[in-house]
Amino acid sequence: MNIQNPMSFNLNMFSVNKICKHKLLKPLSKALACAVLIISSFDQASFAQSYPTKPITLIAPFAPGGNVDIVARALAQSLSSVTGQSVVVDNKAGAGGGIGSAFVANAPADGYTLLVATTNTVSVLPFMVKNPTYKPTSFQPVGLLAISPLLVEVRADDKRFPDLKSFLEFARKSDQSISMGHSGQGTSNHVAILKIEEGTHVNFNIIPYKGSTPALTDLMGGQLDAVVDQITSSKSFIDSGKLRVLAVLSPERETALPLVPTFKELTNSPLQANTTTGLLAPVGTPQTVINALNAALKKVEQDPAFINRLNFVGSIAKTSTPKEWGDILAAEAANSKRLVDMGKLKVE
Repeated sequence: MNIQNPMSFNLNMFSVNKICKHKLLKPLSKALACAVLIISSFDQASFAQSYPTKPITLIAPFAPGGNVDIVARALAQSLSSVTGQSVVVDNKAGAGGGIGSAFVANAPADGYTLLVATTNTVSVLPFMVKNPTYKPTSFQPVGLLAISPLLVEVRADDKRFPDLKSFLEFARKSDQSISMGHSGQGTSNHVAILKIEEGTHVNFNIIPYKGSTPALTDLMGGQLDAVVDQITSSKSFIDSGKLRVLAVLSPERETALPLVPTFKELTNSPLQANTTTGLLAPVGTPQTVINALNAALKKVEQDPAFINRLNFVGSIAKTSTPKEWGDILAAEAANSKRLVDMGKLKVE
């Protein structure tokens, strides 16, 4: 029985019965058509009912401790409860998420190796390399998981930048003097920095890392001046007084940081950015499995434990249909191609 809709098998059988009674079918053709449809209906119902029968692996294509890793681990706990199977997280960091993404793109399309990824990992990064190891079409969307606001952060004790205005003025006076780190080429953090440069007419010394954690470590160690990062992976350092937020890049102030103004408030710029995270399967995964996973995600998104785990680090649980998630990815891919054609994203 299909996990997404317990009535789906009955509806399929209703359709079979309707077709089998069609007056235009000849007796022999009718018998053959009915047999094929009935076998197919039983097969689909059985397949959905039998999934999953073994542990599921979630590939997080970034280092432990970052935004995607946090969302993946929250998902793993709740998805395990929903499916009754063990769900493990495997971090395969590197190349801005490209290594882990390529691994899933080449994995068996059976629903047991899945990718927890951002829009940028799937729909930006492939446009930035000459010989991409995967494309946006290498995956089938399952559903959205979370939306995480992005922040502009500096060390709490860095007296050069008491606010965003002084930060931008410093950058304008001394071109590329401010080193700005992000979690990897083609990530939403990277694209957000490009948006800031474009919107404020400043230039930073942009430095990529293999995930948020190493970037934050260098920021706190004095090797970086600033970082654009998700609230999820930064909140513990903000709460402990090690980092200070100059602005949030969401359209409105964040509940978790009510005293921090938005970039729009401080600059009158319409610029906004966040990280949208969702679940993907290798292309060719049976639709019954996609449907079953999407139904499981909808249950996960209603799990208070999952919601609280994300809210605790400032992220927002978000669900969708596979199509809605796919439309978001397609729109991001189209925009990435446009940015590459304009020379704002460079192919390496």
